[in-house]
Amino acid sequence: MSRRTVHVQTRKWPEDPHWEYDATHLGADGFGDWVGVPKGRWLARPGAGFHAHCDQVVCLPHDDWWLGTFYGDDAERPVDTYVDIATPVTWAGELVHAVDLDLDVVQGVTGRIWVDDEDEFAEHRVSLGYPVDVVEGALAACARVHAAMVDHDPPFDGTARDWLARFRAR
Repeated sequence: MSRRTVHVQTRKWPEDPHWEYDATHLGADGFGDWVGVPKGRWLARPGAGFHAHCDQVVCLPHDDWWLGTFYGDDAERPVDTYVDIATPVTWAGELVHAVDLDLDVVQGVTGRIWVDDEDEFAEHRVSLGYPVDVVEGALAACARVHAAMVDHDPPFDGTARDWLARFRAR
């Protein structure tokens, strides 16, 4: 298992700064590359930032329109799973890049699953001029992720627990 530091950089359409953080590359599986973020790691965007509430792992799919953060069962977790709908990630050396497309699929600590920021997506698709293929990609990914979470399909079936355990065993 590789243990190198990667820098995850998300943007807002088309290339405005958004969330950035360093993470530990844990490895890859059929879903994508997995990175770990330790409790206390600084996550920042222009005008805001916070220290990670707890250890978490992030799935960076090989070729899909989302990035998923999985928090395990830590009592300090804000939610169980938080998926940002985004352009497929690109890699440039140790830099991971994606453009956040507003929509989020969230599973709260009670198990409730919902889509967040649909209003922001609707506004931005007009005001920022999202191209038709970007709108279609985002909406399709949001529907796929939501269905996979509801049905507990991989990687929303507990797959992340193994990656989180590996990360914590560092």
